[in-house]
Amino acid sequence: MRLKFTKMQGAGNDFIVLDATRAPIDLARAQWRWLADRRFGIGADQILIVGPPADREHADFSYRIFNADGGEVEQCGNGARAFARFVRDKGLSTRDAIQVETLSGVITPTLGPGGSVTVDMGPPRFEPADVGFDADGLASHREGGATVWSLPVAGGLVDIGLASMGNPHAITRVDDVDRAPVETLGPELERHPRFAARVNAGFMEIVDRATIRLRVYERGAGETLACGTGACAAVVSGIRRGLLDSPVTVRARGGSLVVAWRGDASSVQMTGPAEAVFDGEVVVPPVDQLQPSRPGA
Repeated sequence: MRLKFTKMQGAGNDFIVLDATRAPIDLARAQWRWLADRRFGIGADQILIVGPPADREHADFSYRIFNADGGEVEQCGNGARAFARFVRDKGLSTRDAIQVETLSGVITPTLGPGGSVTVDMGPPRFEPADVGFDADGLASHREGGATVWSLPVAGGLVDIGLASMGNPHAITRVDDVDRAPVETLGPELERHPRFAARVNAGFMEIVDRATIRLRVYERGAGETLACGTGACAAVVSGIRRGLLDSPVTVRARGGSLVVAWRGDASSVQMTGPAEAVFDGEVVVPPVDQLQPSRPGA
């Protein structure tokens, strides 16, 4: 199968964007994984599919997201900004604000000046069930208005806050994000048996009440240079814990985002960059041609 694609990035989080508004694109998991592979394919943290909406009265497009491991996920905040830039650049929409269906509900990206995009991510959720977390028997304590859970890991216990931005996040506060054990604790948290569908693991350093530094080990992608939903989850967790005041600048390794949240059931607003890197075409091999050279693909 030959596909036209656009390579995009937002704060260093990179994407392959495919236009399925005229014809569906249906690949096997191994083929999605091949596209995202940085040696054998194009290379990306996520693959984004722009499609027609199921409900044309309440949405302009549908939005599907595949992680680098080929698994489909519910949400990607940085990808939503790339999505909005893509549909405008390709002439698929002339609107500044678009309604986009995702697996976790409708979101609204809005194009702003200077290439920035603001995404209404909807209200966060904080109950263990919202992130597929089994809290039975675990110790916890209150910090501000939030519950912090003590989760057993190989090195002992780690305190985590929980937040869903349409996808599950566990947020750990660290003193120095550069020294945080992202490479070791990240994958352990991601696949911890307490999380039914795995989790995105965020490591948050509080710089001041309006600034954090953040690294995220993403479910199905590993550590990325930025994570939009991870930034939102970290900020709302910090605000509920009494550590931050909205709006908050989130400094990731690939760039900065600004996250605003008024609390309670209000929506989270995330603003950051999105830009195209290059366009191209790729021939996706059949699955049976991937397996000999890519064991387990």
